[in-house]
Amino acid sequence: MSEAPLWIPSEARKAQALLTRFLDLARERSGRDMADYRAMHAWSVADPAAFWDAVWDFARIRGEKGEVAYQPAEEMRKSCFFPQARLNYAENILAPGTGREEEPALIFRNEAGLERVLSWEALKSAVAGLQKAFLNAGVKRGDRIAAITPNMPEAIIGMLAASSIGAVWSSCSPDFGPRGILDRFGQIEPVLLLACDGYHYNGKVFDITEKVRAVKAELPSVRQVIVFDHLGRAQKAACQIPDAVTWADFVAPFAGEKEPQFAALPFDHPLYILFSSGTTGVPKCIVHRAGGILLKHMSELMLSGDVREGDRLFYFTTCGWMMWNWLASGLGAGATLLLYDGSPFHPGPEALFRFAEAHGMTHFGTSAKYIDALRKSGLEPNGQFDLGSLRTMFSTGSPLAPKNFDFVYEAVKADLHLASISGGTDICGCFVGGIPTEPVWRGEIQGPMPGMAVDVFDENGQPVREGLGELVCTKPFPSMPLMFWNDPEEKKFRAAYFERFPGVWHHGDFAEWTKHGGMIIHGRSDATLNPGGVRIGTAEIYAQVEEMPEIVEALAIGQKTPDDDERIVLFVRLAEGVDLTEDLKQEIRRRIRSGASPRHVPAVIAAVPDIPRTRSGKIVEIAVRDVVHGRPVKNVEALANPEALEYFRDHPDLAFD
Repeated sequence: MSEAPLWIPSEARKAQALLTRFLDLARERSGRDMADYRAMHAWSVADPAAFWDAVWDFARIRGEKGEVAYQPAEEMRKSCFFPQARLNYAENILAPGTGREEEPALIFRNEAGLERVLSWEALKSAVAGLQKAFLNAGVKRGDRIAAITPNMPEAIIGMLAASSIGAVWSSCSPDFGPRGILDRFGQIEPVLLLACDGYHYNGKVFDITEKVRAVKAELPSVRQVIVFDHLGRAQKAACQIPDAVTWADFVAPFAGEKEPQFAALPFDHPLYILFSSGTTGVPKCIVHRAGGILLKHMSELMLSGDVREGDRLFYFTTCGWMMWNWLASGLGAGATLLLYDGSPFHPGPEALFRFAEAHGMTHFGTSAKYIDALRKSGLEPNGQFDLGSLRTMFSTGSPLAPKNFDFVYEAVKADLHLASISGGTDICGCFVGGIPTEPVWRGEIQGPMPGMAVDVFDENGQPVREGLGELVCTKPFPSMPLMFWNDPEEKKFRAAYFERFPGVWHHGDFAEWTKHGGMIIHGRSDATLNPGGVRIGTAEIYAQVEEMPEIVEALAIGQKTPDDDERIVLFVRLAEGVDLTEDLKQEIRRRIRSGASPRHVPAVIAAVPDIPRTRSGKIVEIAVRDVVHGRPVKNVEALANPEALEYFRDHPDLAFD
């Protein structure tokens, strides 16, 4: 890595940072002379009760805290935070708007140029009206409300209305196919389904009425579908979907409501159900606790992201990615949310920077893949747009290549906190990320997040100070998932996080420490695909392909590309007498695109005579991925047909031009 940092915060900037203010509180609470962030972080993991109690007060959390901030247990996942507390997530998210009623809370733009602004007063009123409509529809505490929605105001309003009464929110992007949606929502049995009438992407308009019809037909738990306008077709769509009503009609009886009511709920009351990427079957349903999400997000947004009251916070995300949930919490830090739907490159690569300039964006959140694509586009935003208000750029989804660190500082803005962050859906937050008072080094994530006892382990569970290892977290934190849905004995839960290193959270990333106390993430150590920074489950691909009579079996891996990205490679074992023609490849891609999503479509499709599997019949994606990348294969003795691995070694279809 570079011998000199790419960016050093000025003394004035460090003095203004919320982290600097928090250090004063930490010194007062701990009695320690904390010189810097590193000292504060050490305290945060050594004394979690004092640290998270301080975060509660610093973030001005509304609710009853109780007498106990942290209750440890012999088993990591059984430890709990604020067991006596009562609070409401929505109340805290809407609280910063008190006294700022006329200021914007949400500013929405889509790629077609449609723009909407909702003040804090309008947002509260919309939440209040929808809350009453939910209650009128018989929604009870603990019921699930699901949504097929773009990143637009209705998603935020729906989530806040649900959480205000203790219902559990779950959402996905409208570009998912019916099977992908049902694999998620079918498990959690929502009582209401919110859906847009369609969406824009890359200059095209997509009506999803038929998709919603198909989903509703296979969700018997859904009593009513609420359709809202994005294309101006909600009324027509509602007439074509059984048990459907438009959003406007649904809330019309409660149009005069101004202030929502908030149920006082336990700290561990379910807030969200997010979904794993479905590597080994249907996606796991990850249940997140309201208090844990609130505290974790406030610590990250305020201390690590330096999101202050009045800031303009943007993250380019769909409602099927945890970064949407993270973005939504920005309201609780007092920020105005900038919401965008559509392609970030339509009508050109400048689309998001026009949005940034128009609304004084202070925090620009995106994926590492977007930054790479922006670099390749030739656009140099710093010479074309007024980015004077921009202080921070977040990057996540996949590792940010060193050359793209350079690009940000050369072509976007020189005086900018580039915060590469890494975490996961599993914790709806970050393990490592930005530190606004410290230098940024080329290719490095700055350090562990507050309160996160992050480490790197070797295969024997020993800390690794140099070289690659497994990313772990050795102590409890508030946003550990509450549970997996429909996993009463917690077998799936324990297997997912605590089987590899008993008593320690194992996340499944390759990582290494740097000499600056930062971290480099080298991608997934499991079989999850990650093209362009979007995590994709292989099972969702197989579900489409293996329905085709021409294909006996399939196996998908992620192959590293020369530009530090990853492409999906699909290997297929064909039925007898079938050839892998270009027409068959196109049909495979069409099936995957329509049945799963465009993101699931493989870049390469290759035929092999056999696919390796364990003695119990499970295909071994990781072993194939290792062979393709020239790495040794572990546990060959566990394979029923290890000779099949040779079909993947130096496969001619995998060469790069």
